[in-house]
Amino acid sequence: MSRRGWALFLGMGVIWGVPYAMIRVAVGDFDPVVVAFGRTALGALVLLPIALYTKVFLPVLRQWRWLLVYTLVEITGPWLLIGQAEKALTSSTVGLLIAAVPLIAIVLVTAGGHERLDTRRIIGLLIGFAGVATLVGLDIDVSNMGALGAIAISVVGYALGPIIISRKLTGLPPIGVVTATLVFAAVIYLPFAMLRLPAHYPAAASWSVVGLGLLCTALAFVVFFALIGEVGPARATVITYINPAVALLIGVSLLHEPLTTGMAIGFPLVILGSILGTARSRTEIPEPAPA
Repeated sequence: MSRRGWALFLGMGVIWGVPYAMIRVAVGDFDPVVVAFGRTALGALVLLPIALYTKVFLPVLRQWRWLLVYTLVEITGPWLLIGQAEKALTSSTVGLLIAAVPLIAIVLVTAGGHERLDTRRIIGLLIGFAGVATLVGLDIDVSNMGALGAIAISVVGYALGPIIISRKLTGLPPIGVVTATLVFAAVIYLPFAMLRLPAHYPAAASWSVVGLGLLCTALAFVVFFALIGEVGPARATVITYINPAVALLIGVSLLHEPLTTGMAIGFPLVILGSILGTARSRTEIPEPAPA
């Protein structure tokens, strides 16, 4: 990998590892739907001029039905549900649970008949899900099962999104697709966000939303497409295994979240399981889930 490739790779690992901490800070003062709307609206405002200038926005709208489905499962649902979950769970825990996306993706791809499970993948899935079970069993209180359910739905959505891209939206300009989905998501969130506007805008929460929109959404997608162009889609997906580590490090060091036994045992198992389970099928899952 070239120096440029390594720089883009490390940049993406950080950019998509920090949203969980920002979400945790933001939902401390704002309703999760306001956070999600702010993130998508800011991202759309930055990317829309680029998409219009490069003439990739209007052509993708011909596939608006599948774009809408993709928006719902990859952005609208997960970004709202993750925000809701982080009112009860730490950002570190959420980041590690989201690391199970590749495991769910391989199950869905296999169930659809596009892949087959060999011994290595079965072992990987068992190890990965054992890691999730350890994390949940040791770290999550029964009273937080609603938050756990929100993350479970988000994980499934993140796993379905790339499959929809590869099956129904392949060949469309990536910037056009991302811009359209952010516009769709912002429009969907708008009426609900207007009903829950905060009375005050604390600096930490406000800057977190700005960071989510500009850094973790607009810049993230631009850098990710550059990374794909530099190293290819298969190698680019490896950042899926870096993001949770960044989320854990930030949560523990900056937000003073506890490093628990469940994290120490569950995280390595989830990552090892994901590597074993998806090692030969990364081309079937062309992109990791944005946080």
